[in-house]
Amino acid sequence: MDIFQFKVTQLADLEHLEIPFEPNIFFLFVSPGFSAIDAFVEQLALTYPDTEIVGCSTSGEILGDQVLDDCVALTAIRFQSTTLRVKETALEQHPDSHAAGVALRKEFDEKGLRHIMVFSDGLHVNGAALVKGLNEGGTSNPSITGGLAGDGSDFKRTFTITKEGVSTGKIVALGLYGEQLQIGYGSKGGWDSFGMERLVTKSKDNVLYELDGCPALELYKRFLGDKAKELPSSGLLFPLSLRNEKGQAPVVRTILSVDEEEQSLTFAGDVPEGAYVRLMKANVDRLINGAEQSARIGTLEDDGKDKLAFLISCVGRRLVLKQLVEEEVEAVNGVLGETTYSTGFYSYGEIAPFDKFSPCSLHNQTMTITTLSE
Repeated sequence: MDIFQFKVTQLADLEHLEIPFEPNIFFLFVSPGFSAIDAFVEQLALTYPDTEIVGCSTSGEILGDQVLDDCVALTAIRFQSTTLRVKETALEQHPDSHAAGVALRKEFDEKGLRHIMVFSDGLHVNGAALVKGLNEGGTSNPSITGGLAGDGSDFKRTFTITKEGVSTGKIVALGLYGEQLQIGYGSKGGWDSFGMERLVTKSKDNVLYELDGCPALELYKRFLGDKAKELPSSGLLFPLSLRNEKGQAPVVRTILSVDEEEQSLTFAGDVPEGAYVRLMKANVDRLINGAEQSARIGTLEDDGKDKLAFLISCVGRRLVLKQLVEEEVEAVNGVLGETTYSTGFYSYGEIAPFDKFSPCSLHNQTMTITTLSE
């Protein structure tokens, strides 16, 4: 597997893109502030007509040890023995996110399918339902990882990318086939729960209406105090830990939007009635330690071959870490080792199993890592 990485800050940078091999695929993680993305993707596709392109918008681009803004983090890959298939679907073509996931999975030939990487619209999707559909839509058992596209902390527009161009409201999936492909993945958080546990008494899918019989938004604003006027972005600093039943590993849910009229909160994934939630807060050291643990779970054996790691971390972590944000990326790369190239982005949701023995789930506020090698 050959790997080449390049930071693009303006459209003219394409003239200086000199890749020492013919790539199979480009991964593009793009700042919403990079205004030339449509022209850049069009020109890249014309220059490399036989090369696939996948990617999405971000809340910060990751390239090596750097966390970037206002650019494109480009990674070019030439796989030696792995076959690639790119599929996409529009959310509006399906009744809901679950149906979209099922339909997208059915687009893939199941024979030899080892892994699926998913990059989805980050604002108009129920990520948990999408993942459930992806899990249920096929007959084989590939690993599935990826993330929901970001838009900084603005929550206005996210997009996905293929060689056909830049789109909103779509889900892009990359299927990888081949016996030589090695895959690792891990997902950890590092947030602390606090306060009393509350029962979800009214909800529908990913919209939460009531906790303990009280309007959800009213109760949540009490938690936030002065920060309530900064919603929904301040909600990234105080996610909810959710569990469905005793003994089940809790998942984290982050707010995408609020509805003052209905006093409801919309999350990136399902918040089912009967579940229990607790408020969470950040500890900087624990966040960085959580990222390091994710790398230890997701790292592949050091065989001297080059590897590629995708680091997908929640935008809420970036808002908490602030100027220390590169420390979590450095901690991850320190574990992955010198033969591993890294890229990725800050997201509105992370898609991965907890570990090798868990089904794929939607996470929020985690550092999720996928490593590939041949």
